[in-house]
Amino acid sequence: MAHAFEAPAPAILRNSELDAAAVRQARIDLAACFRMAAKLGMHEGICNHFSAMVPGRDDLMLVNPYGYAFAEMTASRLLITDLEGRVVAGQGVPEATAFFIHARLHLKNPRAKAAFHTHMPYATSLAMLEGPPLVWAGQTALKFYGRTVVDENYNGLALDSAEGDRIAASMGEADVVFMKNHGVMVVGPSIAEAWDDLYYLERAAQAQCLAMSTGRPLKPVPHELAQKTYEQMRGEDSESARLHLESIKRILMAEAPQFAE
Repeated sequence: MAHAFEAPAPAILRNSELDAAAVRQARIDLAACFRMAAKLGMHEGICNHFSAMVPGRDDLMLVNPYGYAFAEMTASRLLITDLEGRVVAGQGVPEATAFFIHARLHLKNPRAKAAFHTHMPYATSLAMLEGPPLVWAGQTALKFYGRTVVDENYNGLALDSAEGDRIAASMGEADVVFMKNHGVMVVGPSIAEAWDDLYYLERAAQAQCLAMSTGRPLKPVPHELAQKTYEQMRGEDSESARLHLESIKRILMAEAPQFAE
């Protein structure tokens, strides 16, 4: 299902600080997200991809290399590429759809400092159904109230910039896009916030799927209360996300510290 990206000639960088402490920390943070996503069953073979803009740069991104599962990801294994697909640090190339989706998304939506794409099972199952994916019947789902869009136009694999641009445009100002017949994309202003949203999106989808499996009608939260609850949640989201990421790094340092190498 995955395709290697045929990268153009290597980029020439001048005055670049790709070994700066902030870049090293971003590598560790992103690697932790890959490892915990695998631990929680949110991965799919060697497919799916997370990316983050390199701190201090608007032309370079960190992304996973083609051929490695999420469970194998380490800080040093992550690639740095420019937005034309040239690898400027690391061994290997990105998976083709990783480049065409993520590079165009970062280019077209500068607010998306991190972009996480998965086929995680519960959120993806909702993307396979007719109609709205989330029905706002559970408290966890209300974290995303007014923050999601649905891309109804599945076009097969994203193997060119035009499809990447279409996906980027479909997001608008949303933080989550349900890609019908495909999966989900979550973007955020930081790695921590993208991770936090990805995690809770799957939990919200899981709870809804379990409720739907009973065959009984779901009970949506009224609009006014849903909006109020969303606002209550969003007030502390940034700090909660930071602490969430710190917690998963502590867990991984105890169980699989090689992720940070």
